[in-house]
Amino acid sequence: MTSIHPSSVIEAGAVIGAGCTIGPFCHVGAQVVLAANVELKSHVVVAGNTEVGEGTVIWPFASIGHQPQDLKYDGEPTRLLIGKNNRIREHATMNPGTKGGGGITRVGDGNLFMMSIHVGHDCILGNNIVMANNATLGGHVVVEDNVIIGGLAGVHQFCRIGQGAMIGFLAAVSADVVPYGTVTGERATLGGLNLVGLKRRGVEREAVNDLRAVFRDIFESETGELMERVSAAHAAYAGNVHVQELTGFMLAQSSRSFTLPNRA
Repeated sequence: MTSIHPSSVIEAGAVIGAGCTIGPFCHVGAQVVLAANVELKSHVVVAGNTEVGEGTVIWPFASIGHQPQDLKYDGEPTRLLIGKNNRIREHATMNPGTKGGGGITRVGDGNLFMMSIHVGHDCILGNNIVMANNATLGGHVVVEDNVIIGGLAGVHQFCRIGQGAMIGFLAAVSADVVPYGTVTGERATLGGLNLVGLKRRGVEREAVNDLRAVFRDIFESETGELMERVSAAHAAYAGNVHVQELTGFMLAQSSRSFTLPNRA
């Protein structure tokens, strides 16, 4: 059931799963593992210690698993792990990890990576993410489930993007984005909640109303310090899982600050 075009190069040691389709002029490295039913359209290069999960499709001229774009990288063995049923479009690039970042770049399941996106070294991505054309993640970025990153947006290294967040077209994100937040602007600011995303996910109205109240309490109130307001909301809404995700994200340890509303 596996189909490999005669013009493609499969190095000795590569593992090609049942039902894989490898089109013309592809190159698969010796340490690569392709799970069942992976499809490489044509002119795809998969290198390094890279695993590609079942049912993932990769379009022409994607570069997957090559050496990280990090001057500190010195050839140490690191990995790129890509999950199931991802769609990786033309000219996309994904790099493996580095020793300083834990050695693994990890991509979850069911994601759509549009043309010319970049996933930098040591990034950790969840499931059902959309990265639009030319969106870029610096190294060590964490992107949780159900995030949408608009075209030409960039996320600074070490930032965290909470689940269900939406990053607008051309936004430059240099601080953490809270779960369900929407950020826009040349220097991204927090514009509110991703209400459209919450509706699409079927979140109940009462839970959304709680989130809106918490958002106002945390980001619009001038009472007390920011993290005091976060802790108070975390305790007050212990029964709302979505509020707990937002407040828990903010209470977790991070090397970055938060993307905040533009008070001007």
